[in-house]
Amino acid sequence: MKDLAPEQVLASLPIPPEAYAEELFLGVGRRAAEVDRLVAENATSWAIDRMPAVDRQLLRLATYELLDRPDVPLAVIIDEAVELAKQYSTDDSGRYVNGVLAAVAARVRPGEAKSR
Repeated sequence: MKDLAPEQVLASLPIPPEAYAEELFLGVGRRAAEVDRLVAENATSWAIDRMPAVDRQLLRLATYELLDRPDVPLAVIIDEAVELAKQYSTDDSGRYVNGVLAAVAARVRPGEAKSR
């Protein structure tokens, strides 16, 4: 099956998503190469394509928010991703997601990351 563009995926949904969810989905799609590069550079012991799918998607979403949503506090972004990883992924995912996002945050929001 051919990959669909993010806009095509949204258009095919039976019910439109909340505006913020749509913004995040389109933003991750728009900045996919940069987001994946940042995740890969800050992930230890795992290639991005070998990560559990839930972890990979949470890292992509949170990395996009760190890059493009300065109005959302760093702690909120990381805490929400960690809680979702704990709830929906492996036993070690919360710690792993926290570590990768802390490293990404130190690069893209250095001032805010120091105060965390």
